[in-house]
Amino acid sequence: MAVKLFGAIVIGSMETELKIFELSARKGMKEIDCVSARIHLGVDAYSKGRLDVEKVEELCTVLKEFKQIMEGYQVNDYRVCGTSALREIRSALITRDYIEKQTGMKIEILSNSEQRFLDYKSIASESDSFENIISSGTAIVDIGGSSIQISVFDKDKLITTQNIRVGKVSTREKFMPLAKNNMHFEALVMELMDHELNGFGKLYQKDRQINNLIVIDGDLVELMKKRDQTAAIPVVSREEFKDLYHRIVYLNPDEVTEQFELSSDSAPFVVPSVIFCRCLMEKLGAETIWLPRMSTNDGLCYDYGVNNKLIRSKHNFDEDIIAASRNIAKRYKSNQPHIKNMEEMTLQIFDKMKKIHGMGQRERLLLQISVILHNCGKYISLTNVAECAYNIIMATEIIGLSHAERRIIANVVKFNTMDFDYNGDMAAGSSASRAEYLVIAKLTAILRVANALD
Repeated sequence: MAVKLFGAIVIGSMETELKIFELSARKGMKEIDCVSARIHLGVDAYSKGRLDVEKVEELCTVLKEFKQIMEGYQVNDYRVCGTSALREIRSALITRDYIEKQTGMKIEILSNSEQRFLDYKSIASESDSFENIISSGTAIVDIGGSSIQISVFDKDKLITTQNIRVGKVSTREKFMPLAKNNMHFEALVMELMDHELNGFGKLYQKDRQINNLIVIDGDLVELMKKRDQTAAIPVVSREEFKDLYHRIVYLNPDEVTEQFELSSDSAPFVVPSVIFCRCLMEKLGAETIWLPRMSTNDGLCYDYGVNNKLIRSKHNFDEDIIAASRNIAKRYKSNQPHIKNMEEMTLQIFDKMKKIHGMGQRERLLLQISVILHNCGKYISLTNVAECAYNIIMATEIIGLSHAERRIIANVVKFNTMDFDYNGDMAAGSSASRAEYLVIAKLTAILRVANALD
């Protein structure tokens, strides 16, 4: 079986990283090189809403160097993705276009749910014990520059995933100028986290016991680098973490660098991450923290390998998307027997008419989610179900789906009961592309037929 080389580049809020992987059916996925450059894009993006020209030029230079490295390895394919630092600036499209013209590389801007799903895939790809970990109450906590994603698992099922707009870069930039000292900074961050997590616990955790936290954070991994390097995911007990917390939380960045041998770039942001973890352990009741060494790059390669049938997936990620959708439907008191019947009919119609509609497995998944969520609007209004359902879906993040896919689902649900826009105004406008319009039209037709049959 042929061996392929794949390059994964992720433009993060603090670091831009290239990983080159070797993919084969026999050996699976193997990292063969990793190169990174510290460019603090997030500091400008979150405080100013734009990137300074100097940093954009620096990013272009780094990407050109990464391109030369990939050419040296003769990679078969690559993917370049931007995260929140490019996603949240006002001139995102213009900045991306400029970088693409300067480097000759196409850049994808990942939505928050896509980015977190790739991080989640990176854990599953490397850890043989992943299935065992999530069989009991587990929360995957992805600490980013501008937000924290919390995904709760129980009995192998994804219960919920929620995004909290508190990140290590944005928090430090906002609170450090206000803090009198390090102790005051700790108090400010803990008060903010306590407020956010109180709502999360009441709505989503309830009486569910969370035993494990799987924390995705490169700075925390660097902090724990002296621990066991052989385990796929290093494990820290509650007591060990408390001891570490008290040793580091009141230190200045220079002291963190000296005492823990961290890079000067990581030191300022590791303290907010440590405070976040302490708050999460106390609020969720976790006893263990798992610190995987993987990153979004690993998820990109894993996704590429599975899609191109170069490696076999160890976990059914589509089932996680469906499970999350079912929990949303449950939250809005949807009619479960009706949904069950609708699912059976719509999927049968879809499968029997493949030669006519020409859609694939991804569209089949979008149809199934549309069925699951099609009457959630009744929770808000019985007279304006379509618009309410549309707004609920567009306002609710579903892990693993892009913004465009969520828009397709919302429109399919909307036009299930409203007159369809056959004039093509939706496709002509900026809200949906021509390809999306055709998918919406086909899925809506199937959903309406099944709804009538039930």
